[in-house]
Amino acid sequence: MRALAHPARLMILNRLRVEGSATATEVAEIAGITPSAASYHLRMLAKYGFVEDAPARGDGRERMWRGVDRPLSVGVQPDDQPEVRAAKVLLIAAFRRDANEEAERALAASDLEPEEWRDVTLFSRHRLRVDAGELAELNRQIERVLEPYFARDRGEEVAPEGARVVEAQVNLFPVAARVVPGLPTEDHDARMVSE
Repeated sequence: MRALAHPARLMILNRLRVEGSATATEVAEIAGITPSAASYHLRMLAKYGFVEDAPARGDGRERMWRGVDRPLSVGVQPDDQPEVRAAKVLLIAAFRRDANEEAERALAASDLEPEEWRDVTLFSRHRLRVDAGELAELNRQIERVLEPYFARDRGEEVAPEGARVVEAQVNLFPVAARVVPGLPTEDHDARMVSE
């Protein structure tokens, strides 16, 4: 999990899972790193089973990589050992950073999108009242709705004309209590007047 928490590795993995196989040089451009650094990150991802060798193309001189087709999800459990919990928290934080950056890029570029894409882009947030069983069922239903559209399974040859890769970000979690900062004291204002 710590290995996957590296931002370059997440970018590389996303690239391979969405757009298919690539060389270290091709994924290096996406991650903003050198091809040798990309090769290192690819080997680390392969070591932990996230990527694998892909069939060669062209003359076969370049090593091709592809993402392993398996879902990727992480959850913190009460009985996790401290080091496992810390690694999971790092990985979830890296996922969240990557997702936030993706949403911020989309928002910044929204004016450049054609009207048809601007009209269907949605950033929303809802508070729900559910029990744990209902939340689990909601997770399953959302997965079933999204599954036919997963980019890793739906190539350009089967998608409708004009289809693009879009990102669906779904976060379902119990709302944690906020720390209430309390009211400001009058001491601050009185001290400023006396000075």
